[in-house]
Amino acid sequence: MTFSFETSAQEAASALKAQITGKNVLITGTSLKSLGLEAARAIAPYANLVVITGYNAERLSLSEKTLRKEFPSANIRTLTLDLSSLASVRKAAAEVNAYSEPLHVLINNAAALGTYYITEDGLEIQGATAQFGPFLFTKLLTPKLLASATATYVPRVVYVSSEAHGMGITGIDWSKLRTGQAVEEAKTPEGIMKRYAEVKSMNMLMAIELSRRAKGKLRAYSLHPGTIPTNGFDKEAIQPLIKQWGVLTDDGKPKDNDMFKWKTLSQGASTTVIAAFDPSIDGKAGAYLVDGNPAPERVAAHAADSASAEKLWTLTEEIIGEKWEL
Repeated sequence: MTFSFETSAQEAASALKAQITGKNVLITGTSLKSLGLEAARAIAPYANLVVITGYNAERLSLSEKTLRKEFPSANIRTLTLDLSSLASVRKAAAEVNAYSEPLHVLINNAAALGTYYITEDGLEIQGATAQFGPFLFTKLLTPKLLASATATYVPRVVYVSSEAHGMGITGIDWSKLRTGQAVEEAKTPEGIMKRYAEVKSMNMLMAIELSRRAKGKLRAYSLHPGTIPTNGFDKEAIQPLIKQWGVLTDDGKPKDNDMFKWKTLSQGASTTVIAAFDPSIDGKAGAYLVDGNPAPERVAAHAADSASAEKLWTLTEEIIGEKWEL
């Protein structure tokens, strides 16, 4: 199958059914109206196990009920995980490592758009949720991922990034890696989006560096899902910016313009499914995918820089207080 802008997650999963069948997959950030839940919906009919996560037990339960109602025979498991808390990450990772099943795919999908505060660990919330928490979580689960490898299968880690990685920045401000911009700037819509660009750049750099360090034992990919009306766009803090871009009607409905063309949730989740299972990208570990295909021409220079990728890894180790040796 040729994947494109219009490909739905269900179409992608159907095309990759042979690769999904029998696999155990963990997806972070699976609340209602999210890309994570939509990816789970596509994968659930074929996978052996789909683990969905969330920091709010009540909201996670709603997601579980949604999947079970649609797929009564699917093997769905919930995991309470707050990626903004390193203690929660450690607890959740211990729970996953105690599973009797192996883990074949980890999809780092969760993000915290539209807010600014410093977490209990002294980390800015967007960076905590999209970089520092996932770094520790992936590190702790890597032995379980590697244990799923066979002569014909290499485990995968997927990072849901964004084309916004190139908007308004030309690199990561290393001096503010832990806390982001000054508080007053960070609380503005522009400041929030600047940090969003930084953390989405970090996602791409992590896919590059993890693939390099894994030396073929594990493959990592990053991706741009598209512009999708997820729950992230419902945040009041970024509504002024979205309206400024001219991609909403007066009553708040999505509308296309020369800069943005909206996708449905299912179209948006398709590239996640493809990055997790498409065998045609086996030889392209570290790649960034758009509309289901590797798109190196869409990568801003700072998000493809190998020296920055290595620096981000080292500084993240220092921030979380743990080395990660593969």
